[in-house]
Amino acid sequence: MNWKKNAISAGFGLFRATRLHRFAGELFRGRGVLLTFHRVRPAPQTGFAPNALLEITPEFFDAVLTRLRESGFALVSLDEAMFRLVSGEGGPFAALTFDDGFRDILDDVLPALERHDAPAAFYLAPGLADRTARLWWVELEEAILRLDRIELELDGARLSLPAGGDDEKSVAFERVYRLLRGGGDERLLAAVTELSAKAEIEARAVVEANCLDWEGLRELAAHDLATIGAHSMTHPRLSSLPVEAARREMAESRDRLESELGQTVRHFAYPYGAADSAGPREFTLAAETGFATAVTTRPGMIFPEHAGHLFALPRLSVNGLWQDLASFDVLLSGAPFALWNAGRRLNVG
Repeated sequence: MNWKKNAISAGFGLFRATRLHRFAGELFRGRGVLLTFHRVRPAPQTGFAPNALLEITPEFFDAVLTRLRESGFALVSLDEAMFRLVSGEGGPFAALTFDDGFRDILDDVLPALERHDAPAAFYLAPGLADRTARLWWVELEEAILRLDRIELELDGARLSLPAGGDDEKSVAFERVYRLLRGGGDERLLAAVTELSAKAEIEARAVVEANCLDWEGLRELAAHDLATIGAHSMTHPRLSSLPVEAARREMAESRDRLESELGQTVRHFAYPYGAADSAGPREFTLAAETGFATAVTTRPGMIFPEHAGHLFALPRLSVNGLWQDLASFDVLLSGAPFALWNAGRRLNVG
């Protein structure tokens, strides 16, 4: 993943140096943007922070909300964003979305939303509230943090990696993560379970420490600025499941959230959300299951053409590795996504 990080950094540098994105105008910005967040909390105090891309600081979150309005985007609810998209009415919009239901939502996110009068949608997996689903990427980080060496058998081959200091731990995480994401969920969870056992980490305790329980989710759902969406029951890669299992993950997550929180759930976010995790089959399932919209993590702005593809909506991820407004301005221009998608406004295949 280092090559990808370096390539993105070089791209940001090019845009900032040439200011090409300032000439993008309305050509690449589209009707608006859906922004993806996971965690908002103080910066980690360790040099080993492989999941830092999923976290931004409260200060940067506050700056992002300010910059959006300065850039001409109205901060609107997901329902209002979809109304503007389908009807063609209203000006440029930005809708904030959060995945997974982390505890810092109550501590750091809602106070900022209140200060800025900014609505947000929160995509939740009931299995995390039940403590039966896994935050396997956090487990993996904590296991490697505790271990001095990573010993793991994968596909009949023994993997042995040093993990004595921050640099070695970072390399080990990247290597293991890449190998695990290349296989199925069952293989992935088995490997993380093996490492967690060696590090004396309990999967349930990791979720308990990081995610809201049902009491916290009810507090969130009662907030005037919050829209609740579904994020599957157990956060699997839906594309790897048989069709009926994927359908159940979608439908049961909606039904359980509606039962527990006492409100209608109309929107869905595909776990992981990239093309290898959610494609045309999953888009069709989301429509058949009765959702009004579904979002991916495919990068891009929202264009009028997306009104005909409400179950394959792109999002702009606010990445914790680039917490500066100059880089955020580049993203808001839409220019990087025009390059990434080879000029296509739609990426729904």
